[in-house]
Amino acid sequence: MMLDAGIILIAAFLGLLIIGVPIGICIAVSSMATILIALPPEIAIFTTAQKMVSSLDSFTLLAVPFFILSGVLMNHGGIALRLVNFAKLFSGRIPGSLAHTNIMGNMMFGAISGSAIAASTSIGGVMVPMSEKEGYSRPFSAAANIASAPTGMLIPPTTAFILYALASGGTSISALFAGGLVAGCLWGLGCMLVAYMTAKSRGYTTKIDLRNSSVWKVITDALPSLFLIVIIIGGIVLGVFTAVEASAISVIYTMLLTICFYRTINFSMFQAALIKALETTGVIMFLLAASAAMSFAMSITGLPSALSSIILGLSDNPVIVLLVITVMLLAIGCFMDIGPAILIFTPILLPITNQIGLDPVHFGIVMVFNLCIGTITPPVGTGLFVGAGIAKEKVENLLLPLLPFYIIIMFTLLLITYIPQITLFLPRLMGL
Repeated sequence: MMLDAGIILIAAFLGLLIIGVPIGICIAVSSMATILIALPPEIAIFTTAQKMVSSLDSFTLLAVPFFILSGVLMNHGGIALRLVNFAKLFSGRIPGSLAHTNIMGNMMFGAISGSAIAASTSIGGVMVPMSEKEGYSRPFSAAANIASAPTGMLIPPTTAFILYALASGGTSISALFAGGLVAGCLWGLGCMLVAYMTAKSRGYTTKIDLRNSSVWKVITDALPSLFLIVIIIGGIVLGVFTAVEASAISVIYTMLLTICFYRTINFSMFQAALIKALETTGVIMFLLAASAAMSFAMSITGLPSALSSIILGLSDNPVIVLLVITVMLLAIGCFMDIGPAILIFTPILLPITNQIGLDPVHFGIVMVFNLCIGTITPPVGTGLFVGAGIAKEKVENLLLPLLPFYIIIMFTLLLITYIPQITLFLPRLMGL
């Protein structure tokens, strides 16, 4: 009976996903069907509803809507161009300076907005046409934009680590944020290395003329936006406030910045931002509740223990086990959004990594890094298709320019996977 229920869970989920049903509905329907087969209807319905409601009864979850609202306000507040100009100060005389500006802009704006798509659209929408006018290849500029967009999902504040902390049963969000900062910066630096080598070989140079007066204006325009990252990361890491308190502070700061200081958001735009944040929060909360139902369905069918036995049965060598999990996560990221993937697979994979002695903070960073790669890889990677649309290029024309970026990103993934000290040194330095 349990074996049949497990098969139905997997078949129903994949079948609904293939025909294009939204991921949240796929999770909820397949989970409910499985539980109804495994348990009597009255027990199944009551228990599933209880699991779904209790999964949302968490104080930590308050950080999600606040960070989302802060990101939406930043996205609508005209921050992108200010950050682009700021990034030019550091990359102006380097070969491929506009590509470096794009990458740095994505790192900063992605961290502020919490969205890879927002970064790719806002920064790439400015930089790709500008790069083409300076003689850069459009596919190369698009590739630099796409490859660096996910860095904002690693550099805090980011909801991905909050979801992982909930799914893992209370891993320190502060430690995840500190380690994610390191991982995100390494990703961005890797992309800059590829951009430098490509630009050097092709002779891409750009002379950016910024006089002292304009330099000061660029700095004063951008620093208030960047100070949000300092407040959030510094406050959480130093223990001044919790992640939930930081999320509320970020909303207040963003409102003051965009409404009072920059004056780029009026009342109607603020209303639209609230509605957008509400819609996004609703989707995430539904996914969280549905994922709790799926976790319950998997527990009664014994799928997590079966998968654990299969993986650990392949080898008891931690190197091999980590490689298997990495390949699995890369494949999952190619077909599933990062939020549902974290919520579904953390309870399955975390016990396995615990058995091989992996630090939960380290595994969380590795997991999010893996799934971020999936956002820019075929066949479903939203970051890839959005970036191609922004550049007005066919996806197939971008795969070759993206290849060197994929290689350096995968190399970075292997580094942080097999050398935990790289991402754990900062959390440990801060006593997290």
